[in-house]
Amino acid sequence: MAEESYENISGNIRQRMKDLGLTQQQLADNLHVQRQTVSTWVRSEDPIVPRADDLPDIAAALKVTVGWLYSGVTVPDWVVKEKMFNEEHMFTLLKTYAKSEHLPQFEKALYYAKEMHAGVYRKRNLYTEEVQAAPYIIHPLMMACQAHALGLKDDVVLTSIMLHDVCEDCGVTPEELPFTPEVQEVVALLTKDSEHKHDEGYDEQYYGALKLNPKAAIVKAIDRCNNVSTMVGSFTTEKLVEYVKETEEYGYPLFNYIKEHYPEYYDAVYIIKYQVMSLIETVKCLQKSAAVRYPEEESE
Repeated sequence: MAEESYENISGNIRQRMKDLGLTQQQLADNLHVQRQTVSTWVRSEDPIVPRADDLPDIAAALKVTVGWLYSGVTVPDWVVKEKMFNEEHMFTLLKTYAKSEHLPQFEKALYYAKEMHAGVYRKRNLYTEEVQAAPYIIHPLMMACQAHALGLKDDVVLTSIMLHDVCEDCGVTPEELPFTPEVQEVVALLTKDSEHKHDEGYDEQYYGALKLNPKAAIVKAIDRCNNVSTMVGSFTTEKLVEYVKETEEYGYPLFNYIKEHYPEYYDAVYIIKYQVMSLIETVKCLQKSAAVRYPEEESE
């Protein structure tokens, strides 16, 4: 985060406290922190910026939004949804598709993924008032609904979508999945090696292997699209910047490769790329308006 962002947050908290007639002790009591902590946030010289995860609570205590803390600009008092679609409705809809379109593996995968991800939740949206985060199963269900709406009604593709996080998150190997070898292969390509995924050069190898399997490639494209669609609500600023960079470095080339080499997915990936790029460019504009620079600007 750029230095001026620290100064903006400090000055805006200080000004808002003045407007409300709040003392440092009163704000500290409201937030259940030490008065000295508040003092470090609002001092005129070398203020310490609050942690990104604390900003929603600070904003609520000051009766403003997180965006206001960055910019000092009042935005509409919108209600942010924790989830856009109901998981039970999506499950029922997809089960109906699976039966009517004779997709036996997909139908089995719906129940298998629901069982494996039971009790697991996504990161809580930082800007909602809801305490409970969305159940994790909503992620593959949304992906499957999007894929089907894009005309991707292949049994292996839809099955792999439902299973794409099972191995990485639930301690199951691809070979242990009770599905066909083709599904196991696609899921294996989508599963990152937890021991080496942070190694130098790993991402190049990972995406390079994905590109060679058309079904794995299109599933990854939909996965990236869904994650980009929800990242603003749950990522810190630093994580957001990192994810945008990763998408531009690896996601965009993957989309272009699919368009050039797999004509059966051309229309679908065109829409996916449009959605991802639109969201990322919107995020960039909003972040810049909040005086948050991206890494390439820091050397200017």
